[in-house]
Formats: sequence, C-alpha cells, structure tokens
Amino acid sequence: MKFEEQPPHRQLFARQVLAKAGVANDPRLLDALVSVEREPFFGPPPWFYSDFSTYRELASHDPVVLYQDMLVALDPARHVNNGVPSLHAGALNQLGIVPGERVAHLGAGTGYYTAILAELVGPSGHVTAVEYDGELAGKAAAALQNRSNVTVIHGDALVFPQAAVDVVYVNFALDHPAAAWVDQLAPGGRLLFPLGIPARSANGEQLPFTSIAGFLLIDRRPAGYGARFLQPVSFVFAEGQEPPPASRREGLEAAFRRRIADQVRQLRWRRPPEDDEWYSEEGWGLSKREL
Repeated sequence: MKFEEQPPHRQLFARQVLAKAGVANDPRLLDALVSVEREPFFGPPPWFYSDFSTYRELASHDPVVLYQDMLVALDPARHVNNGVPSLHAGALNQLGIVPGERVAHLGAGTGYYTAILAELVGPSGHVTAVEYDGELAGKAAAALQNRSNVTVIHGDALVFPQAAVDVVYVNFALDHPAAAWVDQLAPGGRLLFPLGIPARSANGEQLPFTSIAGFLLIDRRPAGYGARFLQPVSFVFAEGQEPPPASRREGLEAAFRRRIADQVRQLRWRRPPEDDEWYSEEGWGLSKREL
C-alpha cells in the first residue's frame, strides 16, 4: 500500500518520528514506519506510558493514541518498554539496512521493531528476533506470525547470532560486546548496541536499567572494526547476567565521565591493548585511533 493510502494518523506519526530523529531523507524507513501497525504489539487496553519518572495510564482505549513518540510499557514492574520510536528511527537510519540483508534483532520484546526491520529487509531478507523473556517472546511470535521473513526465538541473546549476519541490532544494554555479536558480523556488517552499566539503588542493589550508556555502532571493515558512539541512551540492562565486575563498572563510568566518547574510532577485538584507549580490557577496547 502506498504511503498516501495509509491512515492519516499513521502518516503523521511516521513523518513526525523521522523529523524528531533528524532524518530528512529516508523514504524506505518512512514507508516501514507507516506500514507497521503498532496496536498488535501492545495487547488490549489499558495502556501505560513512561514519562521517565513514573508510569501513567493513557486515558483512552482508542488505538490512535499509541501513535505517539513515547515509551509504551510492556512490563512496567521490570521497566521493560517498547522504546521511543524516534530513538530507534535514528538508529535504523544509521544502520542503513537494505533489501536482502540478514538481521539479528536481540532483545526483541513483543516485536514491533522486528516488524519494521522485516519491512526494511524485504521478502528477500530475513530477521531473527531473540527475546529472553518467554512471555514477551510468545507475544512477538503471535504478532509476527504472518511475516515469512521473520523467525522468533525464545533464548539468550548473548549467544546469538549463530551464523553470519549483516546487521546485529541490540535493544538492551550490556557492559561489553558479546563475542557472538562481533564474530558473526559478515564483511561490511554493522552492530549497534547500548554499551553501559546498570544503575544501583541507595543500598547498592543493581537496578534493571542503566545509569549511564551510549549507543555504540561497530562496522566490520577489511582492516578491522570501526566504532563510534551515536548518542547517550537509557535502556534496560541485560537480564540473567551477573553484575559487571567492579573494575569494568568503574572503568566504563570513568570513561563516560571524561566526555570524550565522540573520539572513539575503532573496536580493538582479540588483540593486545594499545596506548591511550578510551576504554581498555585484555580482549577488547575502544580506541581513538582512526582505522
């Protein structure tokens, strides 16, 4: 269906989301946004949204109200939401997904952004959506069942993808790049994930969301892996993982506090540390050197 034939509220939503994301010319992403209905991914009303301090009920049962640039709750008790559309639109624009590509969508939730990815790769491409939470994975499978270019898996996203892909899009934060995410990138492949550390309560308990994080874009080149931060973000932290080691927590926090993340240029992967890295560990690091 052509853009002009879609319902007016979806046309307005798609245009406003891209405008807020600062995306001026991406007709394929515009078509993907307008083509995917939001309501199948949120279940029946009442619906709740986050104002970044608390959850509030939307005072309407009309699905039109879901077409706003806001965090809609999937599981408020665990701070699990369907992310802000403009944030994801900006990220997907940066990934530059083209028809026929293979995409791993990790932390897929109920599958709304999986559906948009499926539109972007088209019938010749494929999206593997992985969700750790069994209930959310079941809802995603139901909502995406008519999309033949999507496979939904209930599993641990840290061990996926398990075959080479062109794009890895991660929708939860982690304090390091998982090995499978980097090792399974095809030549020219792109990985985008929130690198960060979980917040802590006043008594030191780990909270389910980040205290500090940045969207890190990694691309595989013949000479190695380019890397750059797109922007600061706030995401739910990976479920089922041990708390980050104190050295990594402190090191990443100190690196972010220096406010020079924009100088990151490459991911050092499975090579010895270099001098003057933005962040450094034995097996990986983020370097300020041009690749």
